[in-house]
Amino acid sequence: MFKVAILQKRAINAQIDKNIETIIMTMKEASENHADILLLPECFITGYDLPMSYEKSIADDDIRIAKICENAKKYKIGVVLTAFTKGNNKQPQNSAFVINKSGNILMKYSKVHTCDFADERNIESGKEFKVCDFEGIQLGIMICYDREYPESARILMLKGAEVILVPNDCGSMQPRIRALSTRAYENMVAVAMANPNGDNAGCSCAFSPICWDRNGKCVDNTVLLADDKTEGILYAEFDMEAIREYRNREMLGNTFRKVETYNQLLSKEIKKPFIRDGQNI
Repeated sequence: MFKVAILQKRAINAQIDKNIETIIMTMKEASENHADILLLPECFITGYDLPMSYEKSIADDDIRIAKICENAKKYKIGVVLTAFTKGNNKQPQNSAFVINKSGNILMKYSKVHTCDFADERNIESGKEFKVCDFEGIQLGIMICYDREYPESARILMLKGAEVILVPNDCGSMQPRIRALSTRAYENMVAVAMANPNGDNAGCSCAFSPICWDRNGKCVDNTVLLADDKTEGILYAEFDMEAIREYRNREMLGNTFRKVETYNQLLSKEIKKPFIRDGQNI
């Protein structure tokens, strides 16, 4: 079993040390409840505080990130650690670090689909989707707006992801929850999302890819679905043996895709009605 602790709580903007304290306390409690990894909402160290500047972002070698690594080793729990970090072009990036139970950073992923229609237009986009080996599980990350595009989860699946974890901070969650269930179904991957609580927000969730049994009977793939207001740690458990057996027999993911028909997906051309201000057309 792979047990994910999901924090549904809002960080305090610009209060990095207080947010670090919250993360460490949450790691301790989640470890005591035998979680394998803690999933935080988007940009939890810094707060999802927009517009964000390069100066207010934190460096990859910030001592407070090292402190989280020390506590991951102490409590023997992994963590998806999120923050605005200093990018390569004097711009902030919206990033997630995957840290293992030994306190090692396995990868840093920076959000590819930045919200360029809003205050994230000054954020430097990541250049690739990444997968890492977390304690024998192939783990991928999408951040918030990434999950709106099916290509994000598809690329992670093609790169070998078995589980996709989603740090998030936004509202209007109902269609987004349904989309995450679909991402799990169509890619045959487990998916879990952490979102801060609040009016029209919250709804942290987890979905199994297993949507029918061996007899073809549909089963509910919802592992966890929170309400919008509850604050605290939620838990989702994935039976990786069952998920891997399902992935080995069913006909989704990268099975019978007709990739020769997909060339248009790589076209940069944008036509009406999808033209918006700020696009690179």
